[in-house]
Amino acid sequence: MDIGLSVASSHPDAGDGDVAERVLERVRAAARAGLHSLSIGDHHSTGPAPYVQNVPMLGRLLAEWDVRPAGLLFLVPAWNPVLMAEQIGTLAAIAAGPFIVQTGLGARQQIEAMGLDVAHRGQRLEENVSLAKALLAGERVTDAERGGRDVAIAPRPPRGIEWWIGASADSALDRAARIGDGWYADAGIDAGQAERQMKVYLAACERHGRDPGRLVIRRDVFIGDDDAHATAVGQGLIDAGYRGGLREGAVAFGGVDRVAERLAEFAELGFDEVVIRTMIGVPQAEAVRSIELAGVVADRLPS
Repeated sequence: MDIGLSVASSHPDAGDGDVAERVLERVRAAARAGLHSLSIGDHHSTGPAPYVQNVPMLGRLLAEWDVRPAGLLFLVPAWNPVLMAEQIGTLAAIAAGPFIVQTGLGARQQIEAMGLDVAHRGQRLEENVSLAKALLAGERVTDAERGGRDVAIAPRPPRGIEWWIGASADSALDRAARIGDGWYADAGIDAGQAERQMKVYLAACERHGRDPGRLVIRRDVFIGDDDAHATAVGQGLIDAGYRGGLREGAVAFGGVDRVAERLAEFAELGFDEVVIRTMIGVPQAEAVRSIELAGVVADRLPS
């Protein structure tokens, strides 16, 4: 099983002039560690905490990366599909290797911040992905709902695109099976939930006659040279209500051996890759070291 990095975009204790450099420092660590893939998230209406936006930041990060896969998450219902496709086409042209698009629905406050109705997010995600795919394939598209007529874009991805569809609910897992090139499992689920959702997704793929593609799960982690210290830090964050009460089974923290054991559970379930993000609240120096140690963890996972 491979390990990729979803680099943290939010740094509440950073100044506006420091946040981008923190992201760069973490990506350089991932490059040194030999992690398999690089991606960055999407969030809106984040003030006052600094949060670098996905498209411009990834454009800069690609200068630090090589031919390994890279990409970004889009909260698809919040985006105009033409603009989203144009951003993907340009970034994929910059990238030296395979390009990945991860999708999510977005929380109510994020969608409403963009002046959009949240009631039909799932339908809007599916429509927007369909339109973006057509545009990126070189088709001319008419989108009557938004007034776009006979639209085409360029540049288009020189090496194609892989779409990882984020999904947890049964209906969303069915959608992922129908429209995706893989499933992107949520960071908030534990191994038991992941196993159940995997079965639902694979059954939907079989029902629709589609290859399951790449099976990926995201985890918040903290890896330390000192197991006792890393465990204390991670448990302290959980006890303080990490990410609104994320359960301990949905994160992995401790030394290399402890984290490798936790992540190996997902390899046993059939996942191809775990995309890690350093737990929010870990100091920058320790977060960078955690990413470096993820390369050691990767060497200890089943191939």
